[in-house]
Amino acid sequence: MPAHHGMNELPGLAHYCHRGHQHQREERFGRLLPDLPPSYVPADLLRAIGAHGGPMDGGNGSSASRSQTVPVGQVIFGQFIDHDITLDVSSSLDRNQVASAVPNARTPRLDLDCIYGAGPEAQPYLYAADGAHLLTGADVAGASAEVANDLLRSANGRAMIGDPRNDENRIVSQMQLAMIKFHNALCDELASSDGLAGAHLYEEAKRAVTWHYQWCVVFDFLVAMCGQAVVDDILYHGRKLYCAEAPYIPVEFAVAAYRFGHSMVPMKLQVQKGGNSYEFFGTTLGRGFSPVGSVDALVDWHELFDTPAGRTVQRAEKLDTKMASDLLDLPFISSGESSLASRNLLRGSVFLLPAGEAVAAACGRSESEIALVLDKVEDVSAAAISHAGLGQPAPRSGAPLWLYVLAEAEVIGRETSAGTFDKGEGLGPTGARIVAEVLIGLLELDEHSFLGSNRNWVPRADYNRIGKLLASTNASILPS
Repeated sequence: MPAHHGMNELPGLAHYCHRGHQHQREERFGRLLPDLPPSYVPADLLRAIGAHGGPMDGGNGSSASRSQTVPVGQVIFGQFIDHDITLDVSSSLDRNQVASAVPNARTPRLDLDCIYGAGPEAQPYLYAADGAHLLTGADVAGASAEVANDLLRSANGRAMIGDPRNDENRIVSQMQLAMIKFHNALCDELASSDGLAGAHLYEEAKRAVTWHYQWCVVFDFLVAMCGQAVVDDILYHGRKLYCAEAPYIPVEFAVAAYRFGHSMVPMKLQVQKGGNSYEFFGTTLGRGFSPVGSVDALVDWHELFDTPAGRTVQRAEKLDTKMASDLLDLPFISSGESSLASRNLLRGSVFLLPAGEAVAAACGRSESEIALVLDKVEDVSAAAISHAGLGQPAPRSGAPLWLYVLAEAEVIGRETSAGTFDKGEGLGPTGARIVAEVLIGLLELDEHSFLGSNRNWVPRADYNRIGKLLASTNASILPS
């Protein structure tokens, strides 16, 4: 059929994708694969799979259950990234959810609004009088060591920050503090070297901090969690699934694939050199949303990330179908489902997520590979049925997407380099494709990001890995 005026496809319409752009709303969640039907698994089986003492209960972990390559700090950084781009405050586990009707209370951009809030004009109480520096506990007159090395807090102890969730555990609150300190350090440097002040100083420091952070997301976090091979493929050859006119958060990402970190969280952490290991939700590190109570809770980032300091760094738990026992009976849940695993599975059901094997097929994975993953899912389901006494056969198909992603990581593993897969070290091919395409896509679709604005930009070598960036603030975080 000949092409006529007005009928030709415009060249360059989709700069980064291999298929036509989807129409999605930025302030709503959406679907990555809208043509795939939802999968149904009975709720009693979902609860049994994630039950405390059930097949996903990994106890309190051991050296044999640890990753060989992923520092534990990367898991917390993943949580920090999540808080930067998603916040669902309206959905429920008690009724089906239409993704496009669910508001996302964060901007779907890696713009650090969790640090900067709405800016110094809209939220001046977060900022110093110069309108450029951010406030911390160190700005409180007569501050003790604990207060000076903590977030700025109101009289009731609540953190005064852009996203309150970044105070829900001590490690992420100390990461929030380190990012604020990093911003303030760049403000000092730019004021001295370039003579900037006021709004100009704020904007330039914010841009520099945000671009370094974005670089670390792509070339550090995604490489660690998804593997170099998939990151290279997306950067070199474009995205194949996440195609849109504007950035948005797909539920396949937010409700399933990006929840992989729940499998990697250890229940004890050593946060200072030569120090003790403390319970993640224990007395010293606190149960969240509370002021620092001890200098023992202050984080030395060389202990949680691989840095030039060359420390022996604690590793994350392996990425598999096991979770720390404490997460399957959350202490702060007073009513309703207390297992984080069961909550994830139930949430995937009400969001009408497609079956894991259907998503894997859409990602181009082979039937033989999918069969291996389904074998593992079937084993977990059979063990859950036996443990709970449900008296029904284990389903062979219709795998919950989140469970499929975990099982794929366990039996296939991260494609560390082209053709080389490391089991339990990171996301398998399907999970990695979803996570990496969405995060890279959020940057490519954002005209203010380094990928959307200046693809020739490179970071300063001192800050090109998130551990190095955070550790650069140690001198001002840890007491002498």
